[in-house]
Amino acid sequence: MTCKNRELNVYSEIGKLKTVLLHRPGKEIENLTPNLMERLLFDDIPYLKVARQEHDAFADILRSNGVEVLYLEKLAAEAIENHKIRDEFVMNFIEEGNVRGNGLKKQLLDHLSQFNNQELIDTLMAGVRTTDIKNYATVSLTDITTSDYPFVLDPMPNLYFTRDPFATIGSGITLNHMRTETRNRETIFAKYIFEYHPRFQNCKVPIWYNRNQELSIEGGDELILNDKVLAIGISQRTDAGAIERFASTIFASNEGFETILAFDIPKKRAFMHLDTVFTMVDYDKFTIHPEIEGPLTVFSITKDSASENGLKIVKEETVLEEILKTHLGLDSVTLIRCAGGDPIDAAREQWNDGSNTLAIAPGEVIVYSRNHVTNNLLQEHGIKIHVMPSSELSRGRGGPRCMSMPLFRENLK
Repeated sequence: MTCKNRELNVYSEIGKLKTVLLHRPGKEIENLTPNLMERLLFDDIPYLKVARQEHDAFADILRSNGVEVLYLEKLAAEAIENHKIRDEFVMNFIEEGNVRGNGLKKQLLDHLSQFNNQELIDTLMAGVRTTDIKNYATVSLTDITTSDYPFVLDPMPNLYFTRDPFATIGSGITLNHMRTETRNRETIFAKYIFEYHPRFQNCKVPIWYNRNQELSIEGGDELILNDKVLAIGISQRTDAGAIERFASTIFASNEGFETILAFDIPKKRAFMHLDTVFTMVDYDKFTIHPEIEGPLTVFSITKDSASENGLKIVKEETVLEEILKTHLGLDSVTLIRCAGGDPIDAAREQWNDGSNTLAIAPGEVIVYSRNHVTNNLLQEHGIKIHVMPSSELSRGRGGPRCMSMPLFRENLK
C-alpha cells in the first residue's frame, strides 16, 4: 500500500476537522487505585462504564459533523501485523516498562504470546497485574525485591488524552518526550503507528521532535494559531529548551511557520498544559483562564541566521490581546474568560477544563456539559457549542481538546 494523499495536515486550531485520533477508555481505568493515583497522575478514579458512554457520545458528535474518527488502540494493533515488528514492539514496551528480572520478563513474554494483536494492545494499555501471570514466581533478586507491587506492567489510564504523546503540526508530528516515566511509554504506540501502519508507513511523516530527546514537550502545550504562528507553553510538562530545539527544526523545514509564541505559564497542577488555560475557538476569539493573565509572560521566537543558535527571542512587552493582534494580523481579539472571571465559578470550571475546548470548525466547538457558566459565555460571543456529558471523563483532568488528536484539518481560507 502506498501513500497516495497527504494523511497529516494541521495548519490551524480551528480549520474544519476531517480526521481525529481518539482512545476509548479501557480496563486501564479499572486498574487505578487510591494508592496509585499520584504515581499515575490522577486525582480521582472514573467509573469506566459511564466514562465509555461519555466518550462514545464525544465520538458521535464528531462523526455527526463529518469527522473521521480513528482509534489509537485499533491503529496500534494494525501496525504490528508483521511478526518481527510485533516482537520488537513487545520488547521495546517491556524494556520501557522497567521489567528487569530475567525470570519475570520470560514469564511476561509467555503470558503476552497467547494474545492476538488487538488483545495484546488492549492488555498492554490496561496493565498486567501480578495475578495475571500463571505461576508468578520470584526467581531473581530484582523480582524478590519488587514482589509486593501489584503490577508487572503499570496501567496507562492517561491514554484517553491522545493530545499529549504526539502533536500533528503541518504535515508532520512532534513525537514527544513526556515529562513523566508514567506517560512516556504512551509515545511508543505513536512511534509504531507512524512507522509501520499501512496508512502512514509510505508517507514519510516528518518528525519535528523525537521521543529519544532528553527534554520534555507535550502536545497539550502545542497550539497552531495559523499557518505562520504557533503557540507553545513553557509549563509543568514542557521545557523551554525543548521549544528551542523544536523551533530550530520547524524553521528549517518547508512548512512555512515563522513565529513561535512561548507562553510561560504557572507551573502547577491546575495549569499543567497551555491548552488547559488557553484555546482558540474562532479567528479572533480565545478562551482563557483569568488567573494566568497577570503572571503571563510571552516570548516570540523567530528565525535569525546571525545568532548563535539561529533564533531570535524577544520578550513581548504588552498585553496578550495586543500580542495576538500583532502576530496574527487581526484588527481585534476577544478573550473569553473562563466563567467570566468570577473567582469561584472560574476556579471550579477551570478545574473541570472550562477553557479546554475542541474546535471542529471556525466558531464551532465541543465543550463539557458541566462548565455551564463558560458555555453560556461562549454562546453569548457567537460561538456554536456541541455539549458532551462529562461527569466521569473530567475526573482525569482533561477536556475535549485533551482527548483528541487532529490528524487532518482543512486549511483556512
